[in-house]
Order: sequence, then structure tokens, then C-alpha cells
Amino acid sequence: MSDAARRFARSRWMWYLLTALLASMLLTACDRTSTNTSQTAPTLRWGGDAEGGAPFVEADPANASIVHGFDVEIASAIATGLGRTPQFVQVSWPSIEQSVTRGDFDVGMSGLEDRPELRARMAVSLPYFEFREVLAVRPADATRFRTLADLAKRRVATLGSTQAYTMLLEAQRVHGVIPVSYDDDVYPYKDLVAGRVDAVLLDHVLADRAMRRTAGFVVQPEPVAIGHYVAVFAPERHALRDSADAILRARLVDGSLERIFRTWGVWDEAQARYQQQLIAQFAEQPTNDTAAGSTGTVASAPRSAGTSPASLTAYLPALLRAAVITLGISLAAMALAMVAGGAIATGRVYGGPVLRAALSIYVEVVRGTPVLLQLFVLYYGLSGVIRLPALVAAILGLGLNYAAYESEIYRSALMAIPRAQLEAARTLGLTEWQVLRLVRGPQALRLALAPMTNDFVALLKDSSLVSVITVVELTKQTAIYATNSGSWVVPGLMCGVIYLCMSLPLSRLARRLEARWST
Repeated sequence: MSDAARRFARSRWMWYLLTALLASMLLTACDRTSTNTSQTAPTLRWGGDAEGGAPFVEADPANASIVHGFDVEIASAIATGLGRTPQFVQVSWPSIEQSVTRGDFDVGMSGLEDRPELRARMAVSLPYFEFREVLAVRPADATRFRTLADLAKRRVATLGSTQAYTMLLEAQRVHGVIPVSYDDDVYPYKDLVAGRVDAVLLDHVLADRAMRRTAGFVVQPEPVAIGHYVAVFAPERHALRDSADAILRARLVDGSLERIFRTWGVWDEAQARYQQQLIAQFAEQPTNDTAAGSTGTVASAPRSAGTSPASLTAYLPALLRAAVITLGISLAAMALAMVAGGAIATGRVYGGPVLRAALSIYVEVVRGTPVLLQLFVLYYGLSGVIRLPALVAAILGLGLNYAAYESEIYRSALMAIPRAQLEAARTLGLTEWQVLRLVRGPQALRLALAPMTNDFVALLKDSSLVSVITVVELTKQTAIYATNSGSWVVPGLMCGVIYLCMSLPLSRLARRLEARWST
């Protein structure tokens, strides 16, 4: 056997060992998760987005698995009333409804707004908090811009995927307002002060928090709309919803909810009046439908409000733990992509017409559709057939997506080997498998190594997309802390440094292997 063949065989066994190690780690993690769940059972699993921050749900700087906020305390009160232990599940805010329907957790609570379309799809709790949608403007515009009608042809910022954004779309149709959508509640106010937008439409809790960390704007005293926060349950879980409502009513009457809201600084006269109205309604007709009827014109779902940590370095341990998750997902997905990509490339080179056509269709479909869409379909779309754990879905989604790209790299490398070498090997009596393993494969590997490295670096960065299916990886953890601290500068730099620390050694290793195998 030639030296190149021996090196190829050693590298092949190295990848087999790496794949087996990653599979063992994944099975161990799943076993630990199952064990922990059984030890703390019965639990009430509730989902929320810690990126929203306090006073709703905020991750502890030293331990991201610990969360604080009034939604956290209300979820704990519901769990205690049910005789269960609360267990928090991190999920992207726009995906809470899909995840609770899918069964990832029992109840969703993270500043979810009460609205008719939500009640049509989900089992919804009584509205336990009333918020006011308010306009923030620059001081010089305080007398000019009091309502949305005054902001004709002006840019108004809000959070995307909220009822507030829907209100701005209606205002665009009626008054000519120009909606501007953001992914967090930090930069709308900064852009307002900088003059990039003319107003911000968000709930009063977020506006109050923004005023504590950003100067240069005022909040109009008259609310644009009134809204309420609710908890959501899967459509068929009305019994659990009714039990939670009974607990919420009891906590409302005994003053527990007031104490929670006072603790988090969101209690005021308007909230006191609303709570008294709820108590009066319960006395007249204590049903969930009565609570549902108490909703008024609903505005946006809240995001974060709270205090910034003394130092962002306190977040470093949690960022490093998230980096380990990112690296593990990327390694496992890349191993899957290499194995599947190699199989696809071999099938397209050596297979018959039907197999080549089927594999070509797979490659074109996967490369022609977004990986984000594929993750959604794999995790949420197939949940009626098979409910994959989030980590498994993340690895499968990324791995199968990148397999299509890897297969093209391998196929091109295989086709680049001179035909004369292949004919010579066959003349010596080698089978097609021996030709592939001993002659064609080792040379193709050298040609494919550089683009393979580029693909892995790209996959490492694309792993940030798995946060949409409840996996808290490095970018999501950074977004959570950046929103809570009110700035992306330092968290973003820390995140970038960690990504570089993961990708640069791999690039260096690939260059060394490429130089070694080229001899």
C-alpha cells in the first residue's frame, strides 16, 4: 500500500473515531437530560425567551440556566399550585406558540400579548397584566407628534412580529406612517435620539427602561392602545389552562401578583385599577371566558426591561458554555455532512441513471432552499410524524444541508483525477472499490481539503440559526446578554473573539494537513 493510501486510511479511521465520540457525547447528554427530568418529576415545563430580559425573563449572568423576572415568578406560582416543579425552556420569542403546540413545554410565558388570533389558535390564560402602548419622541417634537396620525410620512420604529407593528402597518395605510422593524428594543430608542427615526411605539415598561439608559427622548403621556399579557397552552390542554387560571385568580385575590409586580417595579395606579376590575369580574362570572372578554385594544408584546450587570465579564462563563454547544453541534453536523456528502458524491459518479437523477434532485433542492426553512420543517413541520429533540434536529438540519455542498466538492475532486491513472489501476487488477479507496480517494481528499475547511467555518457560523428551534448556542446567548445590558459592542466583541478562537485553529490545522498530504 502506498504512503498516500496509508495516510488516507489513518485519516479515515480518525474521522470514524471522531464520529463515534460525538455520537457517544450526544447519547450521554440525552441520557442525562432524561435522568434529570425523572429526578425532578413531576415538572411544569414552561417556555420563554431570556433575550427579552427583565422584568419578564432575564438570565442570571453567572448561570444562564437560572432566570429571573415576574413571568418567572408567575410560572413558579402556577407550578407550585399544581404541585409541580417549574422548569424553564429557552425558546426564540417568535417560536413560543409553535413550540408549545409541538409539546416542547406545557406553557409559554414571555410577555405574550392577548389578541383574537391567538385565542383562535391556542388555549389562553386570563390576562394577568395590563400594559400601555406609548409613543416616544425627541423633546423638540413633543408638541408635534402626539398620535400616529401626527406622524404621517414619518419613520416610526417598533419590534417586528408584534401587534404594535401591525398597528403601524394599519397607520401606514391610513395615515402614511412608515414602519421600521427592529429585532430588539435597544436600538429603536438609540436611533430615535440619533435622528434615524421620528418616533418609537412600544409598551410603557420598555419605554421606562430605555429612559433609564438612554437620554434624549420623552414619552407621550397618553397611551396609543391598551394591551394585556397572557400565558398560552396547547389548543387541546384546556384542563391545564383552567387549573392555571384558578391559581392565577387565587394569587390575584391574596395579593401575590401585586407583590410580584411591585418587586419588579411595574406596579402603578393603572395596574391597580385593572387588578380590581379583574377581581370584580371574577366575583360576577368566574370563568375563563369572562377573563377573555376583559381584553381591550391590544398592543405589542413586551420585551426586556431591567438593570445592566456590573460587568459583562460576568457573562463569560455562560458564553463559553454556549460556545461548547456551538462547537459540538458544528463538529457533529460536519461529520454527518462528510459521510452523507461522500455517499452522495460516490452515487453520482458510480451510480446508475435513476440514482444519479435522485441524488441530483436532492442536491439542487437542498442548495436552492434556505437552511432556516429546512430547520423549521425538520423540527416543527415533521413533529406530527416524529418529534426530534432540538439538538438532534439541529445536527440533522445542518448536516443534511451541508451534505449537498460537500457532495459537490467531493464529486468535483473525484472527477479531477486523471482517467489514465484509473485505467492503469484497473489494468493491474484492482476492483472499482479498490481504485476508489487506494487511488482515486486519497488524491481527491487532498483536492477537497481546502474547500472542506471553508465549509466547516461557514457551518460554524450558520449554527447560530439553530436558536430558532430552542437551542441556546453562542450567538443566541450573546443576543440575550446584549439586550439585557443595553449594548451590542462588548458582547459582540466577546462573541467574535470566541468564534475566531474556534475557527482559526481549524484553518491552521487544515493548512498543515494540506501541506503534509501534498508531498
